[in-house]
Amino acid sequence: MTTIHLETFGKGKPIVLVHGWAMHTGIWREFARQLALNYQVTCIDLPGHGHSEKIDPFALERISADLVNAIPEQSCWLGWSFGATVVLDIASRYPDRVSSLVLLAGNPCFTRSGLGTHDWPGMDIRLLDDFADQLNESCQATLLRFLSLQVNGLPEQKALLKVLRAAIYECDPPDGHTLQGGLAILKQADMRPALSELKAPVSVILGSLDTLVPVAAAQKMQQLLPSLELNIIGSAGHVPFLSHGRETLAIISRFMDEQCL
Repeated sequence: MTTIHLETFGKGKPIVLVHGWAMHTGIWREFARQLALNYQVTCIDLPGHGHSEKIDPFALERISADLVNAIPEQSCWLGWSFGATVVLDIASRYPDRVSSLVLLAGNPCFTRSGLGTHDWPGMDIRLLDDFADQLNESCQATLLRFLSLQVNGLPEQKALLKVLRAAIYECDPPDGHTLQGGLAILKQADMRPALSELKAPVSVILGSLDTLVPVAAAQKMQQLLPSLELNIIGSAGHVPFLSHGRETLAIISRFMDEQCL
């Protein structure tokens, strides 16, 4: 069984936070503690990230199984960026373990595809490949540069940059095999059928200025699942839990309070 690292805070309704590609639980530890004032919050490291054991292959089915095995109770699963793909897969494979879903700066199909009725406003695959090359060359420096852009110009920018730097350099980065496995999932995974068939309540939180998950995907997601709750945070980029923490907390808290386990 794969050893999965967990950090749990607070008491109440359980919510599991799944981080993005190449990151680890440290990226939102302070945010988790704020959320834990009212809920039981578990931050979980993906396999091969942070303090969790590596897996081979780094495949979506294996990732989902390892995370579900690490969480004994039915929970709300919140996925940020790559983590949104993971929690959608968990909800599809293990619906009895998911009370509700939150997709934070994430969508069911990460890359742009098609034209006409089947088009999807995702990220340009060439830009994703370029980003992956930079991560392979210098993972932590690349993450710091990218995430720093997400908080640029904010009044609390200096404090946020300090938090970002500490979080990114807290753990060794994932190895090349894990990074390439994550890239393959981002390029190939299409969770649109899974989203359209979900029975659990779903909340989507997007930043209006996000360059990785365009806000244009919001309408497409609502077409797939008309019952989903859609939230757009103005002037936010890809890390609204850092750049617009209070707004993000308020949205998640309201959604959690509306759900009954």
